[in-house]
Amino acid sequence: MRYQVPQFIEVEDKIFGPFTFKQFVYLAGGAGIGFVFYELLPLYIGIFFIVPVAALALALAFYKVNNQPFIKTLEYAFYYVVSTKLYLWKKEAPKEGGRTEPRAAPQALVVPAMSQNKLKDLAWSLDVHEKIGSKGGNRDSLAL
Repeated sequence: MRYQVPQFIEVEDKIFGPFTFKQFVYLAGGAGIGFVFYELLPLYIGIFFIVPVAALALALAFYKVNNQPFIKTLEYAFYYVVSTKLYLWKKEAPKEGGRTEPRAAPQALVVPAMSQNKLKDLAWSLDVHEKIGSKGGNRDSLAL
């Protein structure tokens, strides 16, 4: 029996015209809070509250940081500010002379050397695949 597999599950449905449900809620909430500030405060004072609320509502609805919704960025920023941080600092005890000795230099990184034969084999295999691919022939068949 065949079943249809859902596709494009990452794309949210547009429910309210060109907006998804989340976008609509963010925009409607921002407009509602802006309206409350407009009604309760004089316009020259309320504008200082309305503009940031409108900017936050627009950012929540449309702005993405590294292909992630802005609400996730705010969530991660909140967790960073609230969570405890662990700072480690290892102070070396001073020697008798009052000076600390310098640490030993790190050991050099050992890189394995490639033998001449392996290097030639690798270059030859790259040349063969390049020539076959450039002629438009089948890459799987090797005709010498």
